[in-house]
Amino acid sequence: MSNLFSGLESLGLNNLSGMELFEQKEKEKAEQKEREKAESPEAKEAELIFEKSFTCPVCDKEFRSKLVRTGKVKLIAQDSDLRPKYQSVDSLKYDAIVCPECGYAALSRFFNFMTSAQAKLIRENISANFKGLKEEKEILSYEEAITRHKLALVNTVVKHAKASEKAYTCLKMAWLYRGQAETLPDDTPNKEGKIKELQTREKELLANAYDGFVEAFSKENFPMCGMDEMTLTYLTADLARQIGKYNEALQMIARIITSREANERIKSRAREMKDTIREEQGKTGEE
Repeated sequence: MSNLFSGLESLGLNNLSGMELFEQKEKEKAEQKEREKAESPEAKEAELIFEKSFTCPVCDKEFRSKLVRTGKVKLIAQDSDLRPKYQSVDSLKYDAIVCPECGYAALSRFFNFMTSAQAKLIRENISANFKGLKEEKEILSYEEAITRHKLALVNTVVKHAKASEKAYTCLKMAWLYRGQAETLPDDTPNKEGKIKELQTREKELLANAYDGFVEAFSKENFPMCGMDEMTLTYLTADLARQIGKYNEALQMIARIITSREANERIKSRAREMKDTIREEQGKTGEE
């Protein structure tokens, strides 16, 4: 419609390029924008979020934290290391629960488990210096989610948590970096460089998760982090594969395949991983 009003620039009217002759078209454009906004990934994610009340086991203050409505999300895929992928939302972003008053944070699975000695350590080493969280938006960005998980990881160190909790927290953070890399917008400056940076951070956390689970095998009882022995063995084997510890991975895979306790499903996945390792070894020339 801009050509219709061309020639009026000489009269000082230079801002008519977006003007429509009939208001109906403007109304249609506005309605289209509203539809696009309602159908955006952010809007869909917001529909799947709710707030739940928690009581902090360190400072006894009550607060609310965002969680995903698990009954309304659809699992669409699963990575080799058991990372779940859901339609319309990355539920992993909402797994770290943070007390906004004292700075205590933990994955939801571990949040309520606290001894008096651990609470004292957190008050002295975290709460004393905690300045609070930034005000949250309707949904969490990956940056915000990662910050919350970092705080949860620091808490595991301060309270001398079990190796399995430290490992599981590292694993969840690694998955967040993976999710962030997968969803970077195309117009991200230096997108390839940013993806490599995120992948480097992911790999470091996977290595820490592997070390933690290996330690936990010798010190803790099952179930561990909600997993039985064969499931965690499989997961740890895949972590070993991803960080290049092929011999260790193959040893764990052999344990699964020959186990009487492992079901056929986990054995099948172990065999698939064995094939994957052989392919990766062939590409690298490693035996």
